[in-house]
Amino acid sequence: MTDNTEGEGWLLVSVSTAGAAPTLRVQVWRKLRSLGALYLQQSVCLLPEREQTLRQVRRLLDRVHQQGGTGRMLRLTLTDPAEERQIIAEFNTARDAEYTEVLERLPTFRAELAAERQRGRATYAEVEESEADLERFRSWLAKIAARDYFAAPAAAMAQSAVEDAAADLAAFEQSALAAEAPAEISIAVPEAQEESEQA
Repeated sequence: MTDNTEGEGWLLVSVSTAGAAPTLRVQVWRKLRSLGALYLQQSVCLLPEREQTLRQVRRLLDRVHQQGGTGRMLRLTLTDPAEERQIIAEFNTARDAEYTEVLERLPTFRAELAAERQRGRATYAEVEESEADLERFRSWLAKIAARDYFAAPAAAMAQSAVEDAAADLAAFEQSALAAEAPAEISIAVPEAQEESEQA
């Protein structure tokens, strides 16, 4: 989530799973996708050199080699600032697309809360279900943020939208509490107990 233009390095990762189990190709794709790798061509991708990416790519390559594939990681320095800016822009475009997907799905979540409230169905069961949905949004956002190496522009908007959804859910929960909480019960204290407490 920090800028990479101050001479930090890059990792060029090349992996081939030819001759290995078919499941390895899927594992490699998932791992590189979760890291936010930028593909330059088939089986060749680029990542900023960070402690996290370095460690994860090393582990991935160990697994690839153990399972019969081949792979290599090279450290690079990009000497053309314009090229580096272009690559960073491509990383940010990919992250913005992911943040936009979060932003596109959140209105449905909020509309469902509003619809349930209008129907008078603000219940504890609905709160629990909606909390689980909100947690999925938060988890999804955290995964995107972990691979957002250059503070993509849509990040703040997506974070704010998730927090707005959380505020909606908190208000919905208050409605459910008001609807389901039993009326205030006054407990009559037996006379003998009352006298003993006063003594």
